[in-house]
Amino acid sequence: MVRGRDACWEHCVLVDATRQKVRCNYCQREFSGGVYRMKFHLAQIKNKDIVPCSEVPDDVRDHIQRILSIPKKQKNPKRPKVEKATANGQQNSSSASGGFHQNNRSSGQHGSSCPSLLFRHPSPSIQPIVDDTQKQRQDDTDKKIAVFFFHNSIPFSAAKSMYYQEMVNAIAECGVGYTAPSYEKLRSTLLEKVKVDIDDCCKKYREEWKETGCTILCDNSSDGRTKSLVVFSVACPKGTLFLKSVDVSGHEEDATFLFELLESVVLDVGVQNVIQVITDSAACYVYAGRLLMTKYSSLFWSPCAAYCIDKMLEDISKQEWVAMVLEEAKTITKYLYSHAWTLNMMRKFTGGRELIRPRITRFVANYLSLRSIVIHEENLKHMFSHSEWLSSIYSRRPDAQAIKSLLYLDRFWRSAHEVVSVSEPLVKILRIVDGDMPAMGYMYEGIERAKLAIQAYYKGVEEKYVPIWDIIDRRWNMQLHSPLHAAAAFLNPSIFYNPNFKIDLRMRNGFQEAMIKLATADKDKIEITKEHPVYINAQGALGTDFAVLGRKLNAPGDWWASYGYEIPTLQRAAIRILSQPCSSYWYRWNWSTFESIHNKKRNKVEMEKFNDLLFVHCNLRLQAIYRSRDGKSKPIIYDEVDVSLEWPSESESLAPLLDDSWLDNLPLECRSSP
Repeated sequence: MVRGRDACWEHCVLVDATRQKVRCNYCQREFSGGVYRMKFHLAQIKNKDIVPCSEVPDDVRDHIQRILSIPKKQKNPKRPKVEKATANGQQNSSSASGGFHQNNRSSGQHGSSCPSLLFRHPSPSIQPIVDDTQKQRQDDTDKKIAVFFFHNSIPFSAAKSMYYQEMVNAIAECGVGYTAPSYEKLRSTLLEKVKVDIDDCCKKYREEWKETGCTILCDNSSDGRTKSLVVFSVACPKGTLFLKSVDVSGHEEDATFLFELLESVVLDVGVQNVIQVITDSAACYVYAGRLLMTKYSSLFWSPCAAYCIDKMLEDISKQEWVAMVLEEAKTITKYLYSHAWTLNMMRKFTGGRELIRPRITRFVANYLSLRSIVIHEENLKHMFSHSEWLSSIYSRRPDAQAIKSLLYLDRFWRSAHEVVSVSEPLVKILRIVDGDMPAMGYMYEGIERAKLAIQAYYKGVEEKYVPIWDIIDRRWNMQLHSPLHAAAAFLNPSIFYNPNFKIDLRMRNGFQEAMIKLATADKDKIEITKEHPVYINAQGALGTDFAVLGRKLNAPGDWWASYGYEIPTLQRAAIRILSQPCSSYWYRWNWSTFESIHNKKRNKVEMEKFNDLLFVHCNLRLQAIYRSRDGKSKPIIYDEVDVSLEWPSESESLAPLLDDSWLDNLPLECRSSP
């Protein structure tokens, strides 16, 4: 019997038959393992290391979920043909197909059973009967949920929240007769209960900080007139915790005030837990950071790496020839996205790929757009020469003629390819450090590799690559470089034991300086001095076959946790250094919410209640980010970094503006002063 084509193939394409690698048509992610694993991606169901698709249309998601909800047909021994199937069996088999024409076996699984992931069934051997009555009931339920969204102006993106399906499942578990919580219960006891849960989670974070250390992230925003705000959060490998927001209006350039504010946060988190404080690179924050390091010698201050690298790209764009080609690329994308018809036409020729990344707000977005144009060079040329385009009214307009001339201009493409080749090494580093995952061990190597890649592109011609190097070095040496970066590279086994990477004097000195700061006790300095040669020479457990394999297969911090047990003092220092992020500007805070807290006058109880909601809201969103990546720290392979995939800073939608109307008419017991 010939197996039918899996319905999931309508939503993905095979890119590598040997490795069974498929690409999602919506978010462009690629997975090995064939169409079976792609189903979980499209259904937004977490399964092993599969990331749920954030762009899949709801109808497609629901369709794939229904397919997965149907239990697999168990393989039975062959029976004589004269044996009749039971009536129920025939009915279930018929209804299971449900008009989807979907073979019940999953591609590549050879009949292995797939348990229901969405619905509970009385018996795994009995397939559910999806009749018209049940379908009508599901449609009515969907409409009621939709009406709730529409009536209350709830953003549709809320349906992508992992808490959304969890809520629906919990309601279904309660069964018929469940009464939803009231307005009063939501704003009082339930808020308090969820805050207790978040506080319990915070306690677990604090235990983690004792082992891995942590980084205090300081984000700031100003309206350019009178209001300046700062948001504090704490990052470690287990995720990021929101602490608080502070109104610094009138003191935003006062280094002493900022130092005292940073110090208060450090003391709250615990000096012994803090490895690093990341802030803005403005002069007042630089000075405040130095004051902090002077008083607390065991911690480091660093500027945001993502911000500094973005500034490198901005500096490069100020070169005349680069500025010209970036501006021309903007002209192309602006035209293509200005009309619905031209945009649909473009998507048709690019296979649904976009040329712009609107949710990346930093300067790197300009380079990513140019890179997309270069990738689709032939597709864009084909579009403007295709009969469908030539027969349209748009093709005869002057602006379209100008774009077409630009797309057939050799000078533009030569410059575009050059800009992409020069910028991509830096864009890769920016992609690596974007987010709160531990990337400290890759910063130093990334800058060195970027410079070498640029030099190689220009074939060693100094007048070509030296101006770019000067731009990188200016930001790297004067603003970004820290002994912490050097020590992290030195302690990263995938770098240190790589014969192709040169461990230079600056890296060795940075390691020594970092050890002096972190090893505050004399006995720790003595132990690290003894243990250092063991790491240098890969002796004992560090030289076993598993440890050698793990140098590239494990995240650096995990490698030390697994194989560094014979040198425990250096192991602890290595884990604490390698567990830190490099950037603070990655999460999309809704600054309007913070402004509403500090702008409106409220009594003490109202302020406490609103701060409770803000604390719960921010930390639930941060926890969702951590859960979406399965909490895994993975090794980073520079050559395999794909900048076209979704970045952490664009994966999360902007946090909604929190409503404060619920603070009106608080119950008397809430208003009473303690």
